[in-house]
Amino acid sequence: MEDREVVATLALSLVPGVGPQRLRLIIATFGSAQAALAAPPSKLQTLEGIGRAAATAIKEARPDDGARVLSQLCALGARALICGQPEFPPQLEEIPEPPSVLYVWGDLSLLTKPSVAFVGSRDHTAYGAEAACILASAVAQRAVIVSGMARGIDAIAHAAALDAGGRSIGVLGNGFGVIYPAANRALYDRMVAHGCLVTEHPPGERPHAGSFPKRNRLISGLSRAVVVVEADVKSGALVTANEGLEQGRPVLAVPGPITSRTSTGCNKLIQQGAKPALCAADILEELGLASGMRELGLALSTPAPRVPPVDLTGLQLTLWSRMTTEPQHVEALVAATQTGAANVLGALTELELRGLVRQGPGMIFGLT
Repeated sequence: MEDREVVATLALSLVPGVGPQRLRLIIATFGSAQAALAAPPSKLQTLEGIGRAAATAIKEARPDDGARVLSQLCALGARALICGQPEFPPQLEEIPEPPSVLYVWGDLSLLTKPSVAFVGSRDHTAYGAEAACILASAVAQRAVIVSGMARGIDAIAHAAALDAGGRSIGVLGNGFGVIYPAANRALYDRMVAHGCLVTEHPPGERPHAGSFPKRNRLISGLSRAVVVVEADVKSGALVTANEGLEQGRPVLAVPGPITSRTSTGCNKLIQQGAKPALCAADILEELGLASGMRELGLALSTPAPRVPPVDLTGLQLTLWSRMTTEPQHVEALVAATQTGAANVLGALTELELRGLVRQGPGMIFGLT
């Protein structure tokens, strides 16, 4: 596809009310996005769902609008993929309501690799965090981890994959250049450097109420299986699970205590026929990649191998090593590192913000 056609497609996609389905209809009718931009309003109005106001808005669209978006993407080192292009993920072309434009920032090759969606509650328990970390770390050895970059289980799964030396895809409900939630800024940077971010929203667009339910179909669509780690009955994670079922993806759920509200949704999924995710092999079996995994003993009851993230500073690595066997009191960490308490607390705070360390009562710190 020529750059002029890409520019015209982006310009059309920016018109309010022109979603993926309507954009495909417009381009199919006129043969190209360039021809659609040049079409008279009278012909535009003959299309289903295109009234006078929509036709006027389309006529006001300019190629410069698309060129501006491409310029913003170029400055970031990101790309715009148009449905039908060779690099556009083929699995997304097959889902209901496929995207017409996909913005990608990071390693594009991850979009064609075997991948698994990990979704769950923002308001998770320690059990859910541990399950997500253990499973995502193990699955990331053989598949790409996909999630929605939200706080909670999403962020834990992304970070666990990267910390284990694997790769991850984050699906955003906003445009590049907007960090949401703000607490995930460091994770955004890590995902761009070692993974990939994708979104349907142009650069600079902030999230809105409909952004996140809409992006759920992309999380499942990019994946070959969907794993729900922890979710109550009204969780958005169950929306992703339902999207996966409609797309023909197998859905797995991590069972939880019957007394836990955040496990109610998962337990009901299992009751309704979802496969229980008890270990990484249960998940990788759905991708045909489970060979040898059970022998590794990667069940939930077995701690995952502790591998420090490659980007830790010297002090952070020392603290990490001290906490691999058991939680440590802050005074013991200060003594072991032979540095000031302020430096140790600062490093622990940074590790805690990344979800690598958890503080317990009495200033006791341990790995998550």
